[in-house]
Amino acid sequence: MLSVFRTSAKPSPRRDAYPSRRIYAIGDIHGRLDLLEILAGKLALHLEQARSENAVIVLLGDYIDRGPQSAGVIDRLLADRLPAPAVFLRGNHEATLLHFLEDESVLESWRQFGGLETLVSYGVDVREAMRGRNYAGAQAQLKTRMPAEHLRFFERTRLSWTSGDYFFCHAGVRPGLALARQQEQDLLWIREDFTEFRGSLEKVIVHGHTPAPAPELLPNRINVDTGAYATNVLTCAILEGERRSFIAT
Repeated sequence: MLSVFRTSAKPSPRRDAYPSRRIYAIGDIHGRLDLLEILAGKLALHLEQARSENAVIVLLGDYIDRGPQSAGVIDRLLADRLPAPAVFLRGNHEATLLHFLEDESVLESWRQFGGLETLVSYGVDVREAMRGRNYAGAQAQLKTRMPAEHLRFFERTRLSWTSGDYFFCHAGVRPGLALARQQEQDLLWIREDFTEFRGSLEKVIVHGHTPAPAPELLPNRINVDTGAYATNVLTCAILEGERRSFIAT
């Protein structure tokens, strides 16, 4: 049986601004291919039961790092086996990987928040990097071992996406700044300045990046990052008309 967690708390977009289609927004996967497979199966069942053909899946970034199967996650996403068309957003971890491919010194910080796990998933020997040495060697190996289609996937991820009165991004937005003027640094990295803000925004922001024990549904934002790599709970928000609910592994 498919279980769907529903909540009575609601953001309040204009009634005429709700998206006309069902949107599934998936939080940070972080190398957990096993959880992605489970969640994709649940979404397929939900779509079948709902008999909806007008749906889209938005993945909020951070497909890689921390978990053991980053390369496998990208393979799965590229296989086009999700149950609906997908929009792939960029997370700060994908941005860091792209930066590392240009500057090997990035690994000094990246290895502290999951980069080594991603390198291992691509077959890179990280023994020297674990000791803070030969970052250039790890970079060269990754350039050789990463499939070209994976690099294209990372490069083509989007910073944001909008539907109706919802604005989707990885981390959040800078309060007081128009959505059209948001900077990449904030869309990928912002935390407390956004998450602690209780005022109104142009749209309801749907995001991940900041793990929470359960999905957060507030008047100005919806957070679907439930720390999957550590908790085994990968969460997806379902947005349709005025209804909001969640599916999780």
